[in-house]
This record gives sequence, structure tokens and C-alpha cells, in this order.
Amino acid sequence: MHLYAEFRAVPGAGDAVASLVAGYRRSVAEEPGAVRFDAHRLRDDPDRFFVYEEYADDAAFRAHVSAPANAVFNAALAPLVVGGGSRLTWLAEIPDAHGVAEAAVA
Repeated sequence: MHLYAEFRAVPGAGDAVASLVAGYRRSVAEEPGAVRFDAHRLRDDPDRFFVYEEYADDAAFRAHVSAPANAVFNAALAPLVVGGGSRLTWLAEIPDAHGVAEAAVA
């Protein structure tokens, strides 16, 4: 399961958001079934954040969402970002010519 989250820090909160996300990334890395949690700030707009997430399956994502650390993170994030939270976009992989979805790229 692949998705990305996007959010924008309120003016003056970009560094606080970055610190919060960095701490949360360590927590997510310890979750069973969490494959990736790649957090980024946009180079040309450092108040915008993009987080690519990958989970082993739907059950792993549901466990992530229901983890206590997720509630703590989202409560802390809410006052620091425009709109009070992140926007999630669900992704579907495009298989290669052989029908393989996660082909390694050299």
C-alpha cells in the first residue's frame, strides 16, 4: 500500500513541523509492516511538506493509523499546519512490461 501526505506549515512553523515529522519518522520505522516513511520539504517552498509512505498491506496501514503515536503526532501537527492536517493521496503502482509492480531500477 502506497500513499503520500502533503501539508503546509502555518507561517513561522516550518522548522517546528520538520522537527515533529523527524521524530514521528523514528516511531513509524518501528511499526510492523511499515516499509517506508520518506519525509521531505519542498526546496522552493520550505513550508510545504511531502511524505511518501509505504506499508506491507492494508492491515499494516490500519495498525499505523490506530497506533497511539499517530494520534499524538496528528494532535501536535494540527495547530502547526494550514487546514489542521495533511491531505492523503492513495497511489496505485504501474506494473512493468512483464506485469511486475515493484521492479528494481538500476
